[in-house]
Order: sequence, then structure tokens, then C-alpha cells
Amino acid sequence: MREHRLAGIRLRRRVKTTIPDQSARRFPDLIGRDFSVGDPGRRYVGDITYLPIADGTNLYLASCIDLGSRKLAGWQVADHMRTELVEDALRAAHRDRGSLVGAIFHSDHGSVYTSKAYAALCEQLGVTQSTGVVGTSADNSLTESFNATLKRELLAGRSAFPDQATAYRAVFRWANRYNTRRRHSAIGNISPNAYEAARSATLAEAA
Repeated sequence: MREHRLAGIRLRRRVKTTIPDQSARRFPDLIGRDFSVGDPGRRYVGDITYLPIADGTNLYLASCIDLGSRKLAGWQVADHMRTELVEDALRAAHRDRGSLVGAIFHSDHGSVYTSKAYAALCEQLGVTQSTGVVGTSADNSLTESFNATLKRELLAGRSAFPDQATAYRAVFRWANRYNTRRRHSAIGNISPNAYEAARSATLAEAA
């Protein structure tokens, strides 16, 4: 790289999106770094990432990704990191799926995910919570990779989005393309929606 006068891009602004609550309830790790694909609708992972804006502010994206198919089943963007952000992402996944009863949702130990309000929503929707070890990003590495890919592709080397409206529209378009057109090697180089359709057809034939 030095020979060809190339340098890596460094996005200098860092924003802490995981704020642990030492008094919060603890949940077991039900994923155990097993991010393998399979039947959709059984195991989900999620996290919050920041979207830098040129005026120095941030938007925040909460995700809910189906491990079985890699589908972004639910997401929400807001200008805050309150519990409502992750609640809205989980509700979006519930609307997409029709039901989350019996599913596992895995996250880090951020205060919003371990809050009483979020636990109550999970109980209401029939979701079992799971968390990794405090301070170990590898326990939620698939979501970390998803967040990095999203920002790398949408920012394309820029340090920030020009404004909040542009950021939101970009995420909306990217999320739709991610589910309907983006090919994933883990699911046979097809899109999450195509994988789920093929999976459903196979199960119907077997029945």
C-alpha cells in the first residue's frame, strides 16, 4: 500500500452505543457463538449502531436479524438510544413474522436490552432473551459484521451522511435490497427472502 500510495479509511468519530447497567437482570447465553443458518424464525440477534451526520449529530439504528436466513426481520432508526428504539425494532420483526412466540433474541448487555421494559415486551411477544459475555463483541459478532457492512457500503468512504433525512432514506433502501437482492454465501449465494421461500417450499413438499 505504501508503494502505491494507498491508505486505509479511518472514520475517527467513535460513539459508545453499549451502555451496561450493572444492576440490570442477567440472561444466559443461548447462542454460544453459533451463528449457523437453518430454519428461520427461531433465533434472532440484534444491536444498536450509530449513523454519523455531518452536523455532528447521530442517528441510531437498532436491528433484529434472523440467524436462520440472515434476514433483517426488523429495524428502527431514531435520534436517540432509549429503550423505545430497540422495542420498535423487535415489534417490526413481530409484524414481519406474524409471531415471535418461542424465538430467542440475543444481544449485548446494553441497558436498553436488559431493561425491565424490554424484558416485559419480550415476555409479551413470547421471546426468550439471551446475552453474551460483558465486553466480548465476539458473542454478537454477526451483528457487528452487519453494522460494519452497512456503514461501509452506505458511507462509501465519507465520514458522515449529509443530513438525517438522507441517512434514513439510505438505510431504508439498503435494508430492502439486503433482504430481496443481496446474495449471502452462508445461504447458498441467494438473498434472505429467496432462501426463506425455498425453505418453505422444501418443508411443504416434505409434508
